[in-house]
Amino acid sequence: MLVLTRKQNESIMIGNDIEITVLAIEGEQVKVGINAPKNVDIHRKEVYLSIQQENNEATKTETNMLEKINEYFKKES
Repeated sequence: MLVLTRKQNESIMIGNDIEITVLAIEGEQVKVGINAPKNVDIHRKEVYLSIQQENNEATKTETNMLEKINEYFKKES
């Protein structure tokens, strides 16, 4: 993990097209602004993990459905 120190209104760059700027520091909270291309998804980590979990559950459901359909057709043969 890379650790950087930034003051308010200072930025870091990720690659050529993602800029993260420290907008405000209020007590224990830091507000950051992110400039990135529209095709880059940006989420808070807890939201990202929730999306990943939902995607994994949806994949399992689809697999179960395919197995049930396969079993159905085997019985019909």
